[in-house]
Amino acid sequence: MSMAPLSAMAAVDVVPPGNRNAKQPDIPGASKRRTQATKSTFDSKYEKIRDLIAEDNRLKRKIRSVSKRYQIDPIHIVGALVGEHTYNVDAYDRLQTYYIKAVSYAGERFRFEYDGEKVTDFVDRPQFEVCDEDAGSAKLWTCREDVWESDFRGKTVDGKKFPNDRFGAVFFQPFYAGQTFGLGQLNPLTALVHTDRVNKVSRLRKLDAGNAARVYEAIMDPDSTLAFMAASIVESIENYRDIAGFDISKNPGITATLYNVGRSAKRAQELAETNKKRANRGQKRLLPTENYYGWLVNHHEDELREMIAK
Repeated sequence: MSMAPLSAMAAVDVVPPGNRNAKQPDIPGASKRRTQATKSTFDSKYEKIRDLIAEDNRLKRKIRSVSKRYQIDPIHIVGALVGEHTYNVDAYDRLQTYYIKAVSYAGERFRFEYDGEKVTDFVDRPQFEVCDEDAGSAKLWTCREDVWESDFRGKTVDGKKFPNDRFGAVFFQPFYAGQTFGLGQLNPLTALVHTDRVNKVSRLRKLDAGNAARVYEAIMDPDSTLAFMAASIVESIENYRDIAGFDISKNPGITATLYNVGRSAKRAQELAETNKKRANRGQKRLLPTENYYGWLVNHHEDELREMIAK
């Protein structure tokens, strides 16, 4: 799929704060089951992560600092943290616990692979020759995700059958599919996508898919996790501005939604193409909309803004 910007033909429209949906979109069954299994509720999980941030001045300073460095409103990082810990995992009681968990992974030995094939060997297959290794980590790994979707997902290639699942779930989660890590609940592939930006802005070492332990170290440590979260959010904001012609920086529910679902360039492209067809029919442009996860963030935006400002 071409990611050529379509916004050059029109002015960039600002997506206003607040939810487009009057009611919260349906919450996936998997999220409901995880929460029921821990004998918890979404309300109590929201309150737990909210209170963790509100009561930890050190964490709030870190969030404000990294947000300033990446030139985004801190509400975007707060929103992603709240969404992840409300719907995907339960928050620990203290920030220090996240540091302790990070140390516990430091000695682990594992690698990114599927069925005995390392991902570093997998992306050397001829199908990936269309991906420019000098284009930067975001474009390179986004291209590799696209090739996975078009050429491998759910298919048999050279006698080997590949799962009908996301690239990140198949090759980058050696413990079990769907697993994310740390305060920011990052997938290792997400960290690889954004490693160039984090290296440039935060001066952290670049990550390599051949060194899985180093990738996990980066996403488990709260300090570096916040940098990768910020980089991911900036990438979404830029993609929607440059590809779809929308400024989403004033709507934390939209950035939280994209943090949740990923592949912001592809989604921006799809929205741009939809709006191009609508324009040809004389119809009004569709705005980006929040999912259940982003809806919660916008619903509580005033409370979350007040909390991070203190």
